[in-house]
Amino acid sequence: METVTFKEGSALREQAERLFTSQKEKLANLIPGADIQHIGGTAVPGLLTKGDLDINVRVSKDAFSNAVKVLREHYAINQPDNWTDAFASFKDDTSFALPLGIQVTVIGSSDDHFIKHRDALLRDPKLVEEFNELKRK
Repeated sequence: METVTFKEGSALREQAERLFTSQKEKLANLIPGADIQHIGGTAVPGLLTKGDLDINVRVSKDAFSNAVKVLREHYAINQPDNWTDAFASFKDDTSFALPLGIQVTVIGSSDDHFIKHRDALLRDPKLVEEFNELKRK
């Protein structure tokens, strides 16, 4: 089992926001019409993070296969065993100040839960603390 070390997300927030802004622009050019969202530990104040930036690229069902094809050309494939017809993930652990993870989801699919999760945490500081406690364990 891999040991994961968590950090305070607020310490990385500025760095993560700069990287998100640059990657959002790149991703918008690569996949026009995609909904590109900052997710994960650096997107929620007070949440513990592994120290990476996570981005959710949300696309229509019709645009999914092309989005995956385009992202394969620019990022490394991540966890292909978890891929579905509505979810794929990519990464770049070496090119930026923070490791980068990109999750592509079909809007409205059962795999399209990252924004709901982020927004629930943003609305409820108690959930943030409960989630942090799970991470600490």
